[in-house]
Amino acid sequence: MNALQEKISQIGVVPVIKLNHPERDAAPLAKALIAGGVPVAEVTFRAAGAAAAIRLMSEAYPEMLVGAGTVLTTAQVDEALAAGAKFIVTPGLDVDIVKYCQDKGVDIFPGCTTPTDYHAAYKLGLEVLKFFPAEQSGGLAKIKAMSAPFPMFKVMPTGGVSLKNLAEYIKAPVIAACGGSYMVTADLIDNNRWDEITDLCKKSVQIVKEARGNG
Repeated sequence: MNALQEKISQIGVVPVIKLNHPERDAAPLAKALIAGGVPVAEVTFRAAGAAAAIRLMSEAYPEMLVGAGTVLTTAQVDEALAAGAKFIVTPGLDVDIVKYCQDKGVDIFPGCTTPTDYHAAYKLGLEVLKFFPAEQSGGLAKIKAMSAPFPMFKVMPTGGVSLKNLAEYIKAPVIAACGGSYMVTADLIDNNRWDEITDLCKKSVQIVKEARGNG
């Protein structure tokens, strides 16, 4: 893994964020995440203001690793990078988008859940994959099974990860970090419950530390 990937792995959790009101919520949300020990975010392009959210979070807190998620086109890659995104996440493995990101020197974590996906990712020279949707695609059992023929990959499962199963995932050596929205739900963000977001992040960080034997 490179330096950015190592940093994400050390943090252990990646909040997956959908912001409907970036001008209002981006900066205080970033502050809440950092206060909770989670200076990383995947801002999804499922919301129209994704690029604005990435820009506002990055400007307010330059030390934060802000990436773009649910990226479906190279145009969105350009939009995300112009806003300051440090990494790109896609729901599936799109060879054209992967190569486009590689040409631009930006990390990309494509969604992969099958041997065919993994094999294509191997041929593309990738090291870290998003496993999405994790629980619905077989969860940790499938991730472990897939690591037998493909031991070169580290995996970031996203989809169905929560405080209840975070430790189980993180204990597995194949897991780089876990993506989740449980600490950044629409209810928490829309109601400006920043202290609760910070608290959930702190709990997540503690689970990661304990699961890895550093608690």
